[in-house]
Amino acid sequence: MSIETFLLEIENRKKKEIESLEKDLAEKKAKLQAEMNHTVKEIQERFAIEAKIKSEREYARIIEAAKLQSKKILFDAINSNMQSAFDAIKREIENYTKSPQYKKALETMIAASKKKLGQSIVIHCRDEDKAILKDLGVTPGKSIKTLGGIIAENNEGTKELDLTFEELLRTHEDQIKSFLSERM
Repeated sequence: MSIETFLLEIENRKKKEIESLEKDLAEKKAKLQAEMNHTVKEIQERFAIEAKIKSEREYARIIEAAKLQSKKILFDAINSNMQSAFDAIKREIENYTKSPQYKKALETMIAASKKKLGQSIVIHCRDEDKAILKDLGVTPGKSIKTLGGIIAENNEGTKELDLTFEELLRTHEDQIKSFLSERM
């Protein structure tokens, strides 16, 4: 064998080995590219799912916050209407205390007080009502600040019956609110 043949054979072997190495490299490169593409796809899918879940949570949070805010606005409006209604009731009570029917209401309150506390009672009322009480034959006690009505107590001061319009409104507030809410 000659040196040239030997060199040619070495050259051919070298080319085959380089081709084999290039083929292995191309296969490994293709395999790595496929793994990378698969990993990127998995990451994109996972983040897309996470983003969807987060957006759905945020959507639900925003919807619930809006519902809560609308309920608060509605509640505030109802309370405002109730307060306006109670203010109107108080104005009507003030007008009522100037009417002739008010004297009849005081008579009924005094009769109910005597029935509950006994015949000997002290009646506390507004200054404006003292003349009415004298006409009814009742000795008035101290003056009270009220829209109208009376506070009756027994002579010993151990029992009291509050029949002022404010107290009557307060004790029947739930019924009044229920009645008004049905009308709104």
